[in-house]
Amino acid sequence: MTDDTLSRPTVHALLADGTTVCIRPVRREDHDQVQGLFEEMSPENLRLRFFAASRRSAQMAADRVCAEPHPGYRALLAETGGRVIGLAEYDSGGSGDTAEISIAVADGLHHRGVGTLLVEHLVSAARTEGVTTFTADALSENHEVLKLFADLGLPTARRFEGPEVRCTIALDRSDTYLTAVEERGRTADVISLEPLLRPRTVAVVGAGRRPGSVGRAILHQLHAGGYTGRLFAVNPRASSILGVPCHPSVGALPRTPDLAVLALPADAIPATAEECGKAGVRAVLVVTAGLDTDQGRALLAACRAYGMRLVGPNCLGISNTDPELRLDATFAAGHPRTGTAGVAVQSGGVGIALLDGLSRLGIGVSSFVSLGDKYDVSGNDLLQWWESDGRTDLALLHLESFGSPRAFSRTARRVSRRMPVLTVDAGRTEAGRRAAASHTAAAATRTMTRGALFTQAGITATHSCGELLETAALLHSQPLPAGPRVAIVTNAGGAGVLAADACAESGLQLPAPGPELIDDLLAVLPAGAAVGNPVDATAAVTEEQLTNCVERITRNGAVDAVIVALVPTAVAAATGDDLVRALTRIPGRRSKPVVAVRLEQGLPVELLPAADDTTIPSYAEPQAAARALAHAARRAVWLARPAGTVPDLDDVETDRARAFVEAYLDRHRDGGWLDPRECAELLGCYGIRQSPWAWADTENDASLAAERLRGADGRVVMKGYWPGLVHKTAEHAVHLDLRGDSQVRAAFRDLETRFAGLLEGVLIQPLADRGTELFAGVVQDQVFGPLVLFGLGGTATEVLADHAARLAPLTDLDVHDLITAPRCAPLLLGAGGTPSGGGTRPVDLQGLEQLLLRLSRMASDLPQLAEADFNPVLATPGAVTVLDARVRLLPRGPQDPYLRRLR
Repeated sequence: MTDDTLSRPTVHALLADGTTVCIRPVRREDHDQVQGLFEEMSPENLRLRFFAASRRSAQMAADRVCAEPHPGYRALLAETGGRVIGLAEYDSGGSGDTAEISIAVADGLHHRGVGTLLVEHLVSAARTEGVTTFTADALSENHEVLKLFADLGLPTARRFEGPEVRCTIALDRSDTYLTAVEERGRTADVISLEPLLRPRTVAVVGAGRRPGSVGRAILHQLHAGGYTGRLFAVNPRASSILGVPCHPSVGALPRTPDLAVLALPADAIPATAEECGKAGVRAVLVVTAGLDTDQGRALLAACRAYGMRLVGPNCLGISNTDPELRLDATFAAGHPRTGTAGVAVQSGGVGIALLDGLSRLGIGVSSFVSLGDKYDVSGNDLLQWWESDGRTDLALLHLESFGSPRAFSRTARRVSRRMPVLTVDAGRTEAGRRAAASHTAAAATRTMTRGALFTQAGITATHSCGELLETAALLHSQPLPAGPRVAIVTNAGGAGVLAADACAESGLQLPAPGPELIDDLLAVLPAGAAVGNPVDATAAVTEEQLTNCVERITRNGAVDAVIVALVPTAVAAATGDDLVRALTRIPGRRSKPVVAVRLEQGLPVELLPAADDTTIPSYAEPQAAARALAHAARRAVWLARPAGTVPDLDDVETDRARAFVEAYLDRHRDGGWLDPRECAELLGCYGIRQSPWAWADTENDASLAAERLRGADGRVVMKGYWPGLVHKTAEHAVHLDLRGDSQVRAAFRDLETRFAGLLEGVLIQPLADRGTELFAGVVQDQVFGPLVLFGLGGTATEVLADHAARLAPLTDLDVHDLITAPRCAPLLLGAGGTPSGGGTRPVDLQGLEQLLLRLSRMASDLPQLAEADFNPVLATPGAVTVLDARVRLLPRGPQDPYLRRLR
């Protein structure tokens, strides 16, 4: 089942008020309901819809909508509680790129976003069928529908014709439209989460009378935590538990709860969820684990049918530490400390570790959600909640899976501009694994794909819970460094060396101090101090001297951050100096971060109080301090960059490419690898430059082609071809440096003999000039979408796996990152790693950018493009040329990752 509305008949989505509705195609059996939708309209609304108030219009409309479908026609309805509340349709007449659209919404349900949501889904469906323009006629007094069109975010033109208005809506794919859809979705999403995260009434279903049950533990947490709303328990065999009144069922509660916590055996969950829905419950938290497929499907169906948001199943619970609410519906051992970090995890164990760590550090939690099996509420929902709650300034995520990564990435890019978003990169491949990258799909590991998502979205990805907390401590307490330049101050030379090694390993720089700074430091440090980087202040340094030293370094323009590495000494103890106390005298509010390293410290990270009620992070290991600073420096770089734009490309024939793909898949129902001629035709649609080549079926054809393609030195290359051939060199299906007709003929006969029964023909190409062999490719991930890979090519690509990756569509900044990220980048940029470096000239960087952008565009245009593999790509100062290209197509439908819908 694809994500396309065409093949996924039922989609659930949120209206502007947070209500869940079902969006689906109209069926013939909907005739009576559709007719009823119109018949229940007021005469005035009927007149606005049909330009007349005739009751016959209702039957005629229902007859048309529910008739046998015809090409170019699409009708979608919105349904809630089994009642049709809205209808939208378009008709292109089966040809052309323009379709007429009409909308109807039930009386009493206007201004809730029903029509807008239906139109968004129609827009998505129309684009897949080649419709580029909607037209609509409306009475000029029909302000509601005119406002709906104007607010879509699509270019809309109006032409007044007497009492009517002709509206023309261009279905472009601009960022303006995506932003408008995103904003509507965010508003609806946040409202829908209110009963979950700000419930006025909570019922715990399954709280036991005896200690030891999960339900009783959650009830205790809610009660003991001081939840300020109404609290009930549901247990037919008790009148009260822990002082909380009990009732025999959800339906028997004196007040309908906003949130129901279900802690029951798995087989009881679906029926209880159904009971909650019938009672009017608006959100459900299911902590129960072990639901089988049928039980899980029934649980989600009940939540969708009654419009309930769902957390879980198989989760730890949720918490909102707002002092006016004090909601702790978890079975963690303690209550989370009130604070400013939003936390969402899939693992309950990780959740407990993060809650404890954040509470210990004093950062605390604004809200916490254990997502569990994540049937409904996801990390994307929580990012939008934290963006809007007015309390969260730090977002921490532990996500093992993604429902819609591209929608998540778009949300995360926006939220990351407002607050740090950190994650534990869970589910990574085993340490040290290298892809045997004989083709693109093999190179594209899930780790690489997730890394591309995090990098492009501005998410700080860490490798452990400990590293997550270490980085969160710094980002919570310190300003971001302006760059990677770090100064180290220590009272023990060995500690300084360890800190210097850690900084170098984390990609930070240790600039030597300038003469002015050296003089400043020597004036305040004890005799014998070594003023380099690290600054060895010696064991004789006093509190005051250390404070003055650090303050002078922070004022120096050549330093972006300071690490103070301290060890306890008998000298300081004898003089009564407390060097840690010296750090607390340094104001926390400054333009540069200061962090401490104390090798004797018992905890991995602590926050020390500073002079102005701020804090300074202190680490037990210099590696932790360096990692945190490196993460902070990368965040500063990401924030300083513009968002990037997807450049316009000339010589792109998208329609021709789509027609080619459709024709190929008509001939090859299961898809497959394109042959060289087909591959060249597709690449030609995107202006991707290949080395000159010719196809030869016979020895004579090969001889003639070689004669035609020989360069100045007369040498050519011959490559064998048969379907399924992955790596020609590994199969010894390539002859290089062929001179003269006899060598060409001998090479053909060799391939024909060795690969008898396989060989379909050969490619003849001129022998390429010298240059850097690169690899460029794309793989279409079913979850993440198209991923573009780039790196060192040729046979070395298998051994070195020197690749970088970014998710398409690529912006101008993404392309720059792709080119500069691999270890081979200095070979491309010229000697010294800069385009202006001497010795060697840079390759054609503009040509390389164009190749990657065109590859990205091809993958974005064609969801059927399962894999493309350009290896090698020859890069020289004068040109970038694809020497060998392979493309695989599969019968996949188009996807719209930004279409508003629930998981």
